[in-house]
Amino acid sequence: MQPWRKYGAVVTEAAHFLPERIVTNADVSQLVDTTDEWILERTGIKERRFLDEDKPTSYMAIHAARSLLDKSGIDPLTIDLVIVATVTPDMVFPATACIVQAAIGAENAWAFDLSAACSGFVYSLVTASQFIHSGAHRRVMVIGADKMSSILDMTDRNTCVLFGDGAGGVILDRCENSSIGLVDFLHRADGSDKSSLNVLGGGSLNPASHESVDQGLHFVRQDGRSVFKFAVSKMAEVSVELLDRNGLTGRDLKLFIPHQANLRIIDAAAERMKLPQEKVLVNIDRFANTTAATIPIALSQAFDEKRFQHEDLLLMTGVGAGLTWGSALFRWGENCG
Repeated sequence: MQPWRKYGAVVTEAAHFLPERIVTNADVSQLVDTTDEWILERTGIKERRFLDEDKPTSYMAIHAARSLLDKSGIDPLTIDLVIVATVTPDMVFPATACIVQAAIGAENAWAFDLSAACSGFVYSLVTASQFIHSGAHRRVMVIGADKMSSILDMTDRNTCVLFGDGAGGVILDRCENSSIGLVDFLHRADGSDKSSLNVLGGGSLNPASHESVDQGLHFVRQDGRSVFKFAVSKMAEVSVELLDRNGLTGRDLKLFIPHQANLRIIDAAAERMKLPQEKVLVNIDRFANTTAATIPIALSQAFDEKRFQHEDLLLMTGVGAGLTWGSALFRWGENCG
C-alpha cells in the first residue's frame, strides 16, 4: 500500500453528457479541403458532437453533474469538493467548477478548475483521490468538460477535424478498504514545448483585442506531426512504466481507457502493452477528441455497460497540451468490504 493512502477512493457513480448535434466528416468537408476517407484513415474519427453556440461548457458539466446525482441518489450537500477539468471555461473567472457547484446545490463544497488539457481528467481524478486518501474529505465530484468547438478555426483542417464537445464525470467516495480505488499514478509535464499545442490569445500574454482576434490567436493551434510523435511515445511509455513499477503487465488489466486523440496513438499504446482489442475502450469514431472529457465519457460508458467488476484493474492514460501526460491505475470497487 502506498504510504499516502489511508483510505480508498472509490468511484461509486459515473455519468456523461453529449450534445445532440452530430457533425460528420462529410459536414466538415463542406468547410475545408478534406474528405471522410482522409479523416477516418488518419484519425479514426467518423463524427463528433458540437454544442449550440449560445451554450457554454458549464451547460454540459452541469448536465453531467445532475446525472451523477440522479443516478446515485446522493444529497448534493454531502459533496465536499467539486473539480472541473477544462481548457474551455465559461470565462477567465470565476471557475466553471463554482458555476457547477451552485447549479447543483452543493453548498458545502469548495470548487476549483484544473487546467491540464487532455490530461485534465486523470490529473483531477488523482488530485481528488488525495483528499479522500488523507481523510480530509469523504466525497468528491470530478468532471471533465470541454466545448472545443468554441476555440476551433473551422478553416484550419489541421485542427477542426479533430475535436468535439462533451462532458463526463464521477463521484468519488471514501472507503475503509484502502486496497481499492486509486492504486498508483504517474504524471509528467514538460513546459519547454509549449509552442506545439496552444491557444495564444485571451491570457495576460495576449489579452483580447482587435489585433489578437484578427490574428486568430483565440483558436487552438498545433504542430500535428510533433504532437502525434510525442503522444505515441508518451502514452505508451507512461502506461508501461506505471504497470512495471506495480509488478503488472497488460494481461492483468481488465480495461485500458486512453485519451481519445487519435486511433493510431491508442493502437500504439495497446500494442506496447500487448493488449487485445477487447481490453481497449475506443469511442473516438463517434465523439472525436473532447479533450478533458474523453476519459470520463469512456469510463461512464464502460460503467453503464458493466464492463468491469469488483477488484478489476483499470488503467486511464492521457496526453495533452502543456505538455502534460499521465496515467492512473485503478482497482475497481463495488463495495468497501
